[in-house]
Amino acid sequence: MVMKVRKRKAMLRRETRETRISVELCLDGKGKSQVASGVGFLDHLLTLLARHALYDLVLTAEGDRDVDDHHTVEDVGISLGQALRKALGEKVGIRRFGSVSVPMDEALAQVAVDISGRGFLVYHAPQLPEKVGSFDTSLVREFLQGFASQAEVTLHVNVPYGEDGHHVAEAIFKGLAHALRQATEVDRREKGIPSTKGIL
Repeated sequence: MVMKVRKRKAMLRRETRETRISVELCLDGKGKSQVASGVGFLDHLLTLLARHALYDLVLTAEGDRDVDDHHTVEDVGISLGQALRKALGEKVGIRRFGSVSVPMDEALAQVAVDISGRGFLVYHAPQLPEKVGSFDTSLVREFLQGFASQAEVTLHVNVPYGEDGHHVAEAIFKGLAHALRQATEVDRREKGIPSTKGIL
């Protein structure tokens, strides 16, 4: 007898005075995405994230970009984190941990994640050029902080070397994708919640 496993999906909307965001996320997808945040480089990074995590993602965002991109990027990270937490449900059967090293030309990103129930970010990266096109590279950290806190995951990102801001950001997001793919994958041997506490 084949046991049917529900598809782990989430839909949510987040509206503030600064942003309006809609997210549809399926953890058991094929890596398809439709992303329109209004921030071109962020769209590129989220497309990479969905493709390499094999998540299906539909995301739209409108923000006060006349001020700058900060609120939009941060709130997209928050919203995606909330969607991940919702899609995971009770976290029964997941592997919980994931880690990977991803090279991107001269840059290397090491990413580790624990679906711990505790939002925490450790982030070490070299000083990057201030901009990739019109994108402020400091917003990579802001996205990750919002994502980790709302997904309630422990996320460590270490970039021991790298000079090109585009390469560093891509390596980080591809690394995040593969670490999440490992951690959220269902392990057929794991019948419960992967914690001695019995809860995550």
